[in-house]
Amino acid sequence: MIRRLSLSQRLALVVVSLLMLCAVAVCAVQLHSSAQYGNAMVQRLSSGLAQQIFAREPLLDAHGEVNRQTLKSLFDRLMTFNPSVELYLLSPDGDLLADAAPPGHIQRQRIDMAPVQAFLTGSASPVYGDDPRSPDGRKVFSAAPLRVDGQLRGYLYIILQGETFNQLAADAWQKTLWSIVLWTLLLVALFGLLAGGLAWFWVTRPVRLLTAQVAASGQDSISAIKTLAARRPEPRLGNEVAVLENRFIDLARQIADQWDRLADSDRQRREFVANISHDLRTPLTSLLGYLETLTLKDEWLTAEERRQYLTIALRQGNKVRHLSQQLFELARLEHGGIKPQRERFAMGELISDVAQKFELTARTREVNLHIDVPGPLPLINADVSMIERVVTNLLDNGDAAYSRRRGDPSGGLAGESTASGRSGRQRSGRRCRAA
Repeated sequence: MIRRLSLSQRLALVVVSLLMLCAVAVCAVQLHSSAQYGNAMVQRLSSGLAQQIFAREPLLDAHGEVNRQTLKSLFDRLMTFNPSVELYLLSPDGDLLADAAPPGHIQRQRIDMAPVQAFLTGSASPVYGDDPRSPDGRKVFSAAPLRVDGQLRGYLYIILQGETFNQLAADAWQKTLWSIVLWTLLLVALFGLLAGGLAWFWVTRPVRLLTAQVAASGQDSISAIKTLAARRPEPRLGNEVAVLENRFIDLARQIADQWDRLADSDRQRREFVANISHDLRTPLTSLLGYLETLTLKDEWLTAEERRQYLTIALRQGNKVRHLSQQLFELARLEHGGIKPQRERFAMGELISDVAQKFELTARTREVNLHIDVPGPLPLINADVSMIERVVTNLLDNGDAAYSRRRGDPSGGLAGESTASGRSGRQRSGRRCRAA
């Protein structure tokens, strides 16, 4: 499901999710802070309530015993005027001495006195003490020591937010909480739409433009690629989209360069085909002309003229054969039909072997052919057949060029190899000469 979403949709989803988490966190913090603030205010406003009640009501008699009648009358009045408070009498050690709770509501008989002492010493509100009606609950309270003739007899312990307050607060909080949730969802939806719009127009706009350019380059002609290649890369290296765009521009430039090289290669190929067609047509026309002359005028030609025409026709046929062989080898090289098979061999021996194939032809044409290898030649790593073909073509072309001349024509083969461990300018050369 996530993989099918676009970039802007993913960004909007992430932003909305973050807003939801932030809204939940803000609501939790707000509710906790509001509860803390309300508890602190209630405790501060009612901090002297226990002391005032003890000053006005004789909760203990002259012997320090609990005055049950006075205590019951006080409980009834408080339940009438302020039902949220709950009164308890504690011993100096925190044991529960008296209460006004209905039967079965008291969950513990002993109260931790550390919060009571902290409250009496003026600690910062809110201070939470044990709730006798809950096994582990803690609530804000008011407390006052009960002294008779200067002796501590116990404590008046008042829970300021009792069971009745909890029930009323729970109903009010449900209504308030639903209101907060609805407003939060509304704000999240609003900010989500704004975030989606910003993501669409600001974040994804460069990506969409780049996607459109690449799509046009893939569907249109080479002109779209060259238009993209002509753009200047942006120097904003910190922007990932700009870096990606620069890489596409570099790729477009490489494709444009390759296209230009292919176009130039195709033009050269067409020129070569035109030239080779002309080179083949000329000797073929000459060959056919002499053969036609021999056919039509055989009775009027002398033996010397026949021999001369046949020699010329043979020479033109050899030219056609030579050009056809070169064209075939070129086609094989261009289409990968020939793969070099590298091996180490002696260049001097190869030259000598090739020269031996031309000895008979050279003698027939009265051309002197001999090999002059100055010093031992190093072994080379190459394809023997390809090097042999190159040397054969060189000697064949030289022989054909000097076939009508007498004398001692010379030709040469030279090669360079970069010495190991030297730079490109420090080279050691070896030269062999075949004359």
